[in-house]
Amino acid sequence: MATTLRAARPEDADTIAGFNVAMALETEDKALDPNVTTRGVNALLSDPGKGCYWVAEIDGRIVGQLMITYEWSDWRNGVVWWIQSVYIPPEFRRQGVFRQLYEHVRKQVQNDPEACGIRLYVEKDNHRAQATYESLGMSGDKYLVMEEML
Repeated sequence: MATTLRAARPEDADTIAGFNVAMALETEDKALDPNVTTRGVNALLSDPGKGCYWVAEIDGRIVGQLMITYEWSDWRNGVVWWIQSVYIPPEFRRQGVFRQLYEHVRKQVQNDPEACGIRLYVEKDNHRAQATYESLGMSGDKYLVMEEML
């Protein structure tokens, strides 16, 4: 089965929102409001300045996703691409779907003269995901993400 990578489209919003709800429940035991999540996905899909989603498809079915948002780095005089909202349904995990999405994003960053790097955050107890990210060349030994969600 061949995997196709593409930018998400508005008609993908329900699937993406469903994946986001599933991911939050699985990784953080957090129940997201599906209506809020769907509105959030639609807001991003309708405003490229907020970011973009990339999806992986097999036989027309979305089998993986990630979202990119952007952060300006004055230290690097460039844009850092943040990977967020990563989700691969359980039956498609450990098959290279995320690797393909990540490598696609990496190529995009390498070809964008304003882009200077890729970052993501990962649940501190999600050791399997951390191992995957490390196998792709990422490291997590420099920063700790702090937050206050209002």
